[in-house]
Order: sequence, then C-alpha cells, then structure tokens
Amino acid sequence: MSIPKFHQTFLPILKVLQDGQIYKTSDLPAKILEQKLFNLTDEELLVEKSSGGSLYHDRVHWGAAYLNQAKFVSRPARGMVQITSKGVDYLSTNPALMNLELIKHDKDFLAAESSKTKKSNDDSNDTTDLSPTDLLEKGVKDLELSLKDDLLEKLRDSNPYYFEKIVLMLFKKMGYGDFEETTKSRDGGIDGIINQDQLGIEKIYVQSKRYADGNKVREPEIRNFIGAMSGDVSKGIFVTTSFFDDSAARKAREARNHKIILIDGDRLVSLMIKHNIGVQVKNTYEVKEVDEDFFEIG
Repeated sequence: MSIPKFHQTFLPILKVLQDGQIYKTSDLPAKILEQKLFNLTDEELLVEKSSGGSLYHDRVHWGAAYLNQAKFVSRPARGMVQITSKGVDYLSTNPALMNLELIKHDKDFLAAESSKTKKSNDDSNDTTDLSPTDLLEKGVKDLELSLKDDLLEKLRDSNPYYFEKIVLMLFKKMGYGDFEETTKSRDGGIDGIINQDQLGIEKIYVQSKRYADGNKVREPEIRNFIGAMSGDVSKGIFVTTSFFDDSAARKAREARNHKIILIDGDRLVSLMIKHNIGVQVKNTYEVKEVDEDFFEIG
C-alpha cells in the first residue's frame, strides 16, 4: 500500500489506544505497524518530507493532533496520548473507517477551530487569490495558532507553582535580571520578584494566575496585587492564562504611583514562542528563488 494520508491514521490510532493505556505519541507509528493496521514496505518507511524526517511518522503525528482537537484522544502529559471516553464510545460502534469529513463536522473540532479563527486577523479562508508565498505564510500562521492553543492547554494543566516558575523563566529569557520565588505560605499575593540590577535595588513584583479561559481576572485581584507591593517597589507584572475584564484593566491603568503591566493568555504564549520557552523547533524549511544577479554575468 502507499503511505497513508494523515486522516487515514485516525482509526488505526484509536485502535492502538483502545486498551486505555497512556502511550508516547512518538510510539504510535511503530504500534500501528506492530498491529498490522498498515502494511508499509521498507522503502515507504524511508520516505522523508522535504524538510527531513519520516513522512509516515509526520502523518501519524497530525492524525493524533486532529483526534486530540476533536477530543477522541487527550494529552495527559507532554508527549503522551490516551483515548478518551468519546473515542471508546466511537470504537464501540465498530466503524469501518473514520474519515476527515467526520472530524471536520465534529462539534468539539468545530469549537476548537472557531477559537482559532477568532484569534486570526485573516477574515477570509478563501485561498483562491493567494500566491504560493502567501499560502506558505498562511500555513505558518495556522501552525502558530495551533501551537498557541496547545501551549495554553499545557499551562492551564500545569502545577500552579510550576506555572509561576515558567513565568519567571520567561522574564529572565526576555532580558530581565535574576528572579526570586517567594515562599508559598507567605507570599502576600506576590509570586515572584525580579531584580532589575545585580544588587536588587530595582525590583519588579510578579503575580501569576493559572485560570481557565472563562475565568476572568477582575478588579479586586489587581487591587490586592497593588496592596501587596511594598513601599519601595512601584513596578508590577500581572500574568494570567485567561484575560482581564475592563475593570481590572482600568485599575491597572489608573494605579497611582505604580506601573502595572497586564499579560493575558494570548500575549503570554506569544512571548513564550518568541523567546523559545516551552517550545522547540520541529522543522526548518528553506525557500529558494532564482538569483537574478547570477544570470546577468553572462
């Protein structure tokens, strides 16, 4: 058989996961072959993408990503995958196949796509008038939107204390000074302290709230944050995985004698991607064009 399309991996992935165990996502391609759900030749397994890496493995990876978005599988930990009750229920119907149309019309998949669309500045999905370069840039943008959703999901599922440390690691990577983690039982609403200079004379207080998407940060939380700042510290950064309501934004903006910066979930993951915190480069593509000067020589 030929190398399967990514949507042809949907059902084999669910069949591998039907025992309910947690597997490494990277093990799925081999598990599918072990169970003889695909019969690929050695030559087909050696086929690589233009950017390098196994084409077959890449398609299984994307199959798992689509199943996760439609909630047929979940990601209980980094690099891990497990079937959900929704996936189990689907397998119980003894389906002969699971195609892309089924996934694209699934309510959970559509909800996730709708969330991505709201974050995109591109109001149209019509690609008729797009050049190859435009299509490439649109693809990169779509991948980044998906990555941002995945990052937010990971942050919201993380240990709250580790989330606070991630935020401080990000600020250090952005060029701020060394940070101090506060004692959890006595932090007074302050999760971390950034030293802007080596002697710790200039400080920035940090508050981090690991909230679900619908749980807004409101004005009292900003007021309490400002109140927890000592007299010699006037700068603060409030970070959340959700967003700030209007009253919270107004309180931060109008705070007397304090400079308060608010970072919501979308801006947080954008900064993490920009500064390579919690992400890694998977593929690198080279786009080449004709060197006009080369041909002018002759």
